[in-house]
Amino acid sequence: MIGSLALKPLWSGASLSRDFTASIVVFLVALPLCMGIAIASGVPPEKGLITGIIGGIVVGALAGSPLQVSGPAAGLAVIVFEIVRDHGLSALGPILVLAGAIQFAAGVFRMGGWFRAISPAVVHGMLAGIGALIVVGQFHVLFDAKPLANGLQNLAAMPARLLGLDAANAAAAELAFAIGTLTILSMIVWEKVRPASMKLVPGALIGVLMGTAAAWILGLPIVRVDVPNSIVAAIDGPEATFFGTMMQPAILITALAIAFIASAETLLSAAAVDRMHNGVRTDYDKELRGQGVGNFLCGLAGALPMTGVIVRSSANVQAGAMTRLSAILHGGWLLAFVALLPWLLREIPMAALAGILVVTGWRLVSLSHVRHLFHHHGPLPVVIWLATFVMVVATDLLTGVLVGLGLSLLELVPHLRRLRLDVHQRHEEEQSEIRLEGAATFVTLPKLLKALESIPGHCSKIRLDLSRVPAIDHSSAEMLAEWIRRRRSGGALVNLDGEAPSLRRMAA
Repeated sequence: MIGSLALKPLWSGASLSRDFTASIVVFLVALPLCMGIAIASGVPPEKGLITGIIGGIVVGALAGSPLQVSGPAAGLAVIVFEIVRDHGLSALGPILVLAGAIQFAAGVFRMGGWFRAISPAVVHGMLAGIGALIVVGQFHVLFDAKPLANGLQNLAAMPARLLGLDAANAAAAELAFAIGTLTILSMIVWEKVRPASMKLVPGALIGVLMGTAAAWILGLPIVRVDVPNSIVAAIDGPEATFFGTMMQPAILITALAIAFIASAETLLSAAAVDRMHNGVRTDYDKELRGQGVGNFLCGLAGALPMTGVIVRSSANVQAGAMTRLSAILHGGWLLAFVALLPWLLREIPMAALAGILVVTGWRLVSLSHVRHLFHHHGPLPVVIWLATFVMVVATDLLTGVLVGLGLSLLELVPHLRRLRLDVHQRHEEEQSEIRLEGAATFVTLPKLLKALESIPGHCSKIRLDLSRVPAIDHSSAEMLAEWIRRRRSGGALVNLDGEAPSLRRMAA
């Protein structure tokens, strides 16, 4: 666990130096990823940089998760690519304005807990499917070629790309592939052998530096990043048809999908960040409102959608950040770098950014999570994960998520007559007790979460009586296990009463 320190108020002298250092680390992680995710989304790289700047400066100031960092996310790259392909880049602005408004309204009406009730199998299956699509799409960019229309076409064309290489006649494709491969190997090797004194230097930065340096020293004729001299010139304000576009049914449905997926990914990331430190917990409704404002502004600026991003957020915590000031400063560094050094960005090979995204996408396909689901919760969550993954890859993101959510309802079938969950609470000076009666499912998870979070932080003895809980689905079990780990790491004694195997595992 990182960060046993309590978070200090923003701007305090005690935290300023640590936040300043952490902001530089996060900036170095975010810079290549902002551009790479934009390219994977089928838009110019400066669109990702604008989102990173808004996510840092604006959302960083409004965030409900003090140490989470927001920006363009790989999890939305596939759906943005499809929007641009089917509706054009001009449709992205109205969609994000609507999605941001939906997220803000969800925060106002305190729906943050409901997003956390989404099955972890669905969320991780969705992310795995997105990761696979990023890998097979960016594989073609490694050769300075463009991705094909969908994931299956990209997958089918991969063997021909490799077989078409000719080492004896190194042309642009061979040279670009060499730079992309160098980037990937540099990232992997650095993360395995880097000295402890340089553990905060991100592998993505090393990868892009190695690829860029090799291309520049050798003067290779490969495609490089193209960014404008002025970041202001990259902002595309609303057009005359902006508000009329919002009323189209396809745009409304897509906005709902982005709001839903972005919110789920953000709150999943926020929950993960909370497990990394013992400071202030996330206010999920406030986080939703901040994300809504951010996506609304991204829509007005014609940029990419944003979410809370676990890669940047974990780097932030590991670098010793103590307040949201680090996220705000990282947005300032992005703005300063893009405004003052655009010529340097134009030296980065596209194949190097593709290499970073291939590694990023591969890591989203987390088979360890599948093993965890099977070991702790049985075969049904694995089936939900697999169905979501396959449908995302074979059809589209929204269809995959809907199929996963539909299959999640199967977990309710054995408990249809006892879905009600009664929560009884008793809080004293040093100890608290919560007694549950009924099935603990994702339907009642917000109610359970609210009860757990009502326990005072200073409480040293906590008793959870689940002896009258006949069943716990994997969504509730995962949430309970995370909560128990966090309270125990904070020094509290947490005791569970109950006989279900899942309870015994949590108690251990």
